[in-house]
Amino acid sequence: MPPLPAFWSLALEDVPRPDFVDVVAAPIPPGATDDPRVWAETVFATSSGPVWIRFAFAVRQLLVPLIGVPRGGRDTFAVSRVQDGEALISVDDRHLDFRAGVAIDTETQLVRVTTVVQLKGWRGRAYFTPVSVVHPVVMQSMLRRASARLAPS
Repeated sequence: MPPLPAFWSLALEDVPRPDFVDVVAAPIPPGATDDPRVWAETVFATSSGPVWIRFAFAVRQLLVPLIGVPRGGRDTFAVSRVQDGEALISVDDRHLDFRAGVAIDTETQLVRVTTVVQLKGWRGRAYFTPVSVVHPVVMQSMLRRASARLAPS
């Protein structure tokens, strides 16, 4: 079997033909951990998001029940497994299936977050249409904030 492409992610194993894919990457700060679980937990921690992202998530929590989408819980973004230098977050819900792979490349000293989404019906489309517009900006912001938090003082 030929080697997997550099952009391959565990996120694509469960959702091989996603409706949405987003990949963001950033340099790992010198001296920061190369543990993908720590990176995933830091990137997706509520406290890692800038104020505007926390506000947007609070608004999301208020509005999604209107279209029959459940509110997200505290463990929504829990790491489900770590394999080959990548932490995987898996969420299967009524409106969509979501995967986020947070991978560490020790050779290039980059951290990469791959997000894939498979929509389910009209609820998924109604929910994810506005989300898809801001998702790249949100992920870049969260990754940048995690990099700052994980950089040694």
